[in-house]
Amino acid sequence: MGSGMTVEQRWEQFYRHGPNTLLGIGLLMAVLSADLVGMSEADRYATAALVAAACALQLWWGRSRSGPPARGAAARSYYALRTLIAFALCWNNPFFSIYAISGYFDVGDLLPKRFVRAGLLCTAVTMAGSQSGSGMPPASPTHWVAFGALFVLHFSLALLFGNISARETERTERQTETITELELANTRLEQALAENAILHAQLLIQAREAGVADERRRLAAEIHDTLAQGLTGIIAQLQAVTSTADPAVAREHLDRAAGLARHSLGEARRSVHNLVPVALEHDTLPGALKKTVGAWAERTGVRADFTVTGTVEPLHDEVGATLLRIAEEALTNAARHAGATRAGVTLSYMGDEITLDVRDDGCGFDPAAPHPHSGTGGFGLGGMRARAGRIAGTVEVESEPGMGTAVSARVPMVRRI
Repeated sequence: MGSGMTVEQRWEQFYRHGPNTLLGIGLLMAVLSADLVGMSEADRYATAALVAAACALQLWWGRSRSGPPARGAAARSYYALRTLIAFALCWNNPFFSIYAISGYFDVGDLLPKRFVRAGLLCTAVTMAGSQSGSGMPPASPTHWVAFGALFVLHFSLALLFGNISARETERTERQTETITELELANTRLEQALAENAILHAQLLIQAREAGVADERRRLAAEIHDTLAQGLTGIIAQLQAVTSTADPAVAREHLDRAAGLARHSLGEARRSVHNLVPVALEHDTLPGALKKTVGAWAERTGVRADFTVTGTVEPLHDEVGATLLRIAEEALTNAARHAGATRAGVTLSYMGDEITLDVRDDGCGFDPAAPHPHSGTGGFGLGGMRARAGRIAGTVEVESEPGMGTAVSARVPMVRRI
């Protein structure tokens, strides 16, 4: 037995070879003590026959099982025959108790629990008889007393060690069950981890696709807010050139068109690189809005007022850019569709949030009515709501035909760090 064997493997080796080894030792001792114990010729022949029977029994048992002992009919038959042969051998020579003692070791593995005490009792009788001094049966009352005392001792020790063995067996079975449950749990955990890895990969793909889609929407909105609005202003200025005969006025409109073109080109480049609008690069949001409202009023000829309420605080670039773009889009819509003669823009700092209100006295419209696709891009109200939604904000529109329009954007107050 190698040093790397487990306890179970060592016991398996004993179950296979232990009884034969103990039988060989008992036979050697019996041969050496034959004259000492007074074995007759008939006892010698009987012993030889019993030893041969014991060897045949061990050979049959070794071939009939493929693993550890099982509590079946064959195991019960094997234990009973071995115990009878051991008793008979001890009757002829007490040194065969060396072979009989094997009945203590594997009784719990060979017999059902209800027969374990009976097996221990038979083995205790054999051991007590062989050690009482005169063999079996005891030759005198003194030997009977010795036999009784030895039997009580053997049976008590057998029960004690049997209980210890039973508890150890139960503990081993519990450990085996626990290990099995842990292996199952580990298998389920590995399956769950594999499923999580697949799900994680799917989520990464979806997140990448969502990011691409969001970037496309952002660029589309930025192009609408820069190029489209800039081109609209340029067209308006060029149309004004064709409608005037005054060279000075025409030159003024051409200069404005060129300025819009340069501004729109710069804003488009900044949008591609996801930079803040140029108006916010060196100015606060109130300052940028004031300039934007002033430029829009000068370009359209519509009176526009700008008001700030609350305590001005530095805002995160994304918040400022969002409100500036919403204001630009709302003013563009007022100039393009409303026919307004007056507009007002109010920026309100309200503690944990900031609001932007853009009102005009134009023709108004019904917000609930469907609007046919005009082919101009469709990034007006929807684009403003999408912009606000990206920073957890909202955009509400109030309007009625002939009653003007009010656009109100409300976003969280995210201060610049």
